[in-house]
Amino acid sequence: MDTFQAIIVAIVEGLTEFLPISSTAHMKFIQPLLGVANAPFVNMYEVVIQLAAILAVVVLYWKKFFDFKRVGFYTKLIIAVIPALISGFFLKKYIEAALGNLTFIACVMVAGGIILLFIDKVFTTPTIDSEEKVSNKTAFIIGCGQVLSILFPGLSRSAATIITGMSQKLTRSAAAEFSFFLAVPTMLAASAKSFWDTYKENPEVIGKDNLTTLLIGSVVAFIVALLAIKFFISFLKKYGFRIWGVYRIIAGLTMLFLIWKGIVQ
Repeated sequence: MDTFQAIIVAIVEGLTEFLPISSTAHMKFIQPLLGVANAPFVNMYEVVIQLAAILAVVVLYWKKFFDFKRVGFYTKLIIAVIPALISGFFLKKYIEAALGNLTFIACVMVAGGIILLFIDKVFTTPTIDSEEKVSNKTAFIIGCGQVLSILFPGLSRSAATIITGMSQKLTRSAAAEFSFFLAVPTMLAASAKSFWDTYKENPEVIGKDNLTTLLIGSVVAFIVALLAIKFFISFLKKYGFRIWGVYRIIAGLTMLFLIWKGIVQ
């Protein structure tokens, strides 16, 4: 992966991380189109730049993350991240296999798109409009919803947690914000594990050139994500999920076509 390829992948990650369209699916398909071969560093790069994008949440919501008097906020995030940590630990081999199955990812993209076409009409009576009103039980349920995105790559972590939040009476914007908050500890843990596993199995990968590439990609993903978050919240309040469902179906079918033609393997 050269610097140009790294920047393009980072831009795609920053744009898609907080949208319900699966950043993983987009990165998995854009890389072969760019000529990026599957390799230990590339796999680590995918995870770490997701953390960089998600750190944009910490910047935009810094008052929440650094108000240490609000113990309840941290408690809810810890409770919510536990299901993902457990599933990630016990299902590592399955997750790696699923991430390598592009046909499966593309099919999940289409299925998730169909769900988003109707989701706005399903949850129409929200009563929770802020994180402060989210109970520990609700936080745990949202965390369980996040596990679905681990079991089904291409579903979108954002989509899974937002929809689960809406099923628990959160408004669209409140569900989206809690999804953003939960992303921070989730991707922090995933990035630390990916970095350590890569170093342990392929220590030569953590070299100066690769670290420079990783730093550049992280900065790009972070900056792009800052813009994407603000856009998504305002767009979601106004238009809902239907347009993202249409996009997912088109993108998923395009991915299946590229696989069928052998353009992406």
